[in-house]
Amino acid sequence: MNQSKWFLHPIFILIISTIALGLSLFLYIYWYIEVSSGLDEVIRRFQIDRDLVLASETWVVILVLSVLVGLILIGFFMIFVYNQKTLQLYRLQHNFINNFTHELKTPVTSLRLYLETFVKYDLDRQDQIKYLNYMISDAGRLADTVNRILNLARIESKSYQRELEAKDIVSVVERFFRRNRHLFTNLTISVAGTATHTYTCLVDPSLFEMLLMNLATNAGKYNSAPDPRLEISFLPASRYLKVRFKDNGNGFEKKERKRIFKKFYQVGRSEDMSAKGSGIGLFLVQSIAKIHDGKVTAFSEGPGRGATFTLTLPHHNQN
Repeated sequence: MNQSKWFLHPIFILIISTIALGLSLFLYIYWYIEVSSGLDEVIRRFQIDRDLVLASETWVVILVLSVLVGLILIGFFMIFVYNQKTLQLYRLQHNFINNFTHELKTPVTSLRLYLETFVKYDLDRQDQIKYLNYMISDAGRLADTVNRILNLARIESKSYQRELEAKDIVSVVERFFRRNRHLFTNLTISVAGTATHTYTCLVDPSLFEMLLMNLATNAGKYNSAPDPRLEISFLPASRYLKVRFKDNGNGFEKKERKRIFKKFYQVGRSEDMSAKGSGIGLFLVQSIAKIHDGKVTAFSEGPGRGATFTLTLPHHNQN
């Protein structure tokens, strides 16, 4: 903030307003006590009826006034908190817009460059295939970014009509990663328990695959390990099934455990305009889990020590 405008800071204004209001109440009470003391002396000297000078309801008025001042202070505090949250949301949205614009602009610029290369140069077949693969990758990134925004809008508007089906979660997870192996070439994914167990839950297939996509994408994107890995395991209970996604990525601090599921929030980078990603992946994951009457929790032993995301879903039967 500009040092010449420090007096316009919301915290400074709140403190000054609170002090001024409290001081006004104090001065009023102090003035009343002083006046009352003087009037008591006059009453005793001239033997005047006390009720004619000092109404017994005066202290009730002071009490009511104190309560009203207290309510005003509470109102000040609530307005201040709301203002701070609004300001934080604005910063997060500004960060999101910058990152989202970057995620759109980067593949578009890359695609244009490759197309110009095709126009200007006579490439042999091997080079053509190489550049075409680059273009397919960029087109996939672009489509993924657009789809995430569209899905976010549909889920937040409550217009997404879920269609729940009884599915074996182990098979769904294994089939999804087998079918999309080409999207996670930089990530070693292992799914435990695929041969001996089946766990049936009611899921919306398209939404559940969106959840898996976001968790796996995060495990690969925020992972600087030499050999990025994602281990998926299943922990059944009497009424619920826990699906655990454990990676060896960048991890996060304990204080970030709940924040990372907020819309537009990015671990340690909520105000960093150079942060990669849009900050909506884990928000979508948690929203999808709630649609399935479940939840997602996060755990990490600290930065650089990986992260574990646990999806809890209602469990209907076990074989």
